[in-house]
Order: sequence, then structure tokens, then C-alpha cells
Amino acid sequence: MFHTLGIDVGCSSIKSVVMTFDDKGQGEQLVGSHLDKIRKRNIKDVIHQSYERILAEHNLSAEDIAYVASTGEGELVDFKRGHFYSMTTHARGALFLDPEVRAVVDVGALHSKALIMDERSKVLSYRMTSQCASGTGQFLENISRYLGVSIDEVGPLSLQAHDPEIVSGICAVLAETDVINMVSRGITPSNILKGIHQSIGKRLINLLRMVKAEGNVLVTGGLSRDTGLLGVMRELAEQSQMVVDIRSHKLSIFAGAIGASIWGGFRHVKLSYNKPSTLGASRSVHSS
Repeated sequence: MFHTLGIDVGCSSIKSVVMTFDDKGQGEQLVGSHLDKIRKRNIKDVIHQSYERILAEHNLSAEDIAYVASTGEGELVDFKRGHFYSMTTHARGALFLDPEVRAVVDVGALHSKALIMDERSKVLSYRMTSQCASGTGQFLENISRYLGVSIDEVGPLSLQAHDPEIVSGICAVLAETDVINMVSRGITPSNILKGIHQSIGKRLINLLRMVKAEGNVLVTGGLSRDTGLLGVMRELAEQSQMVVDIRSHKLSIFAGAIGASIWGGFRHVKLSYNKPSTLGASRSVHSS
């Protein structure tokens, strides 16, 4: 048996997981997960702290980890052994969390992407949002702070909306100006948030349409826990007559780190034993 550790370096948080495998690199199991918000701290310090904490939480030392794999902004992980592209890690992590999914929507702090994959997590097609931040988690977090609600309250409040207000989907600056005007007009936070969810949801559903997603879709990233956004996505998919089932998982935010850890196990076996692994198609993985 051996352990691997996956680190997903995002723009607002660091996600870390530890996994175990048998000696052949099979039977992967999640040991534990840890999330640290960056909050204007030195990002390399947060990465090291997150690494040390997850080891301590599970009574492990650096010598117990056979392979440290990074994804996201992984060049900042100076102790990594290999780096894997975020699309391949989110695909593999999503398949681990929900073996029935064949598409992923990753909603990050600054960017969002959609992809479709096969049963071995090989990415077949993908699309990303533009550089504008109005379809991202950071934008929604900024708005929630302005409205005086916690990010955990956003989803439940959105579900209470009865007359959502349209928000500009062009750019974050215009959208934030819209919100300021809405507050001055007495529009309730629930109707404002539902309007923002509709704006973000339209972009995400459009990405799924462009990759021709069908069947089960797992939402990953920071907004995977936002019940309001998930509800809007399901409504929009139904209106568009898309044959998809929008899903989430309690560990969806760790999908990238899980995928990195699994691909790290694949790479460790390949390097150690120089023989094929059954973890997945090596062509799907890009490692440094």
C-alpha cells in the first residue's frame, strides 16, 4: 500500500487530499481532505501550511507520501513531484466521486469550464468562459459581501426569490453597478441573488451546450455547494430541453485535488514498476 497527496491551487483557496492505493496502484481510497482559504496571505505559505496540516490530521509524515501531485496553479507547489492539467484532474476526480457522470462543470473563483469525458475520464471536448469575471465564484462572493450575507446563505436566499432581477452578464463591473442600483431601489437580496445565479447559470449551461453534454453532469469547484445556482442550472437545462442531470457531491470542491492524487498514483506505479496501470488512459494526462 502507498499514499499520494493531491494539491489543487486555486485563486481563492488551496484544496488538499490524501489517498491510498494497493501496491499495484489500484483500489484507490480517499483518506482525507483539507481546504484553506488564501485571504490575501502569501500563497506559498498557505500551500505549505495546508500540506503540513493534512499530514498531521492523519498522522502521516512527508516520508509516508509516495507522490505529491499538483493541479491548478501548481507551479507554486515547490515540493511537488508532478503537475497535471486541471481538465484531466477534474475529470478523474469527478469520476471517482460519481462513476455515472460523463460531463463536468468546474466553477472556480476566476474561471469556469465545461468538459465531457469517457468512462475512463479521458477528456473528449471542453470549453471555458471568457476572461470576464461575472460568471465566477469570486464575483458572487464580492456581491454577497456587499449585500451583507455570508457565502453559505447565498444559495438558500436565492431559492426564496419570487421576482428575480436581471443582472448584466457582460462584465463584473457593470453587474456590480446593477446590484448597487438594485439595493438603492429596495430590491431584496433573494431576488438580486437569483438574478445573479441566472446570469451565471446561462453561461454555464451554454458551455455544456457547446461541448454537447448529455447524461449526468457533476458541478465542481467553489460554487458546487451553492444550492441556488444548482437549482437555476437545472431550470435552464430543462427550458433548453437538454437531456442532462445536474449533480453535485459533498466533496465536489475537492475534485481537482482528488484527480491529481489519483493520477499521481498512476505515475508513481509507472515510474516504480515500469508497467501499465489500470487507472486510466495515459494519453489523458500531462505531467511535468
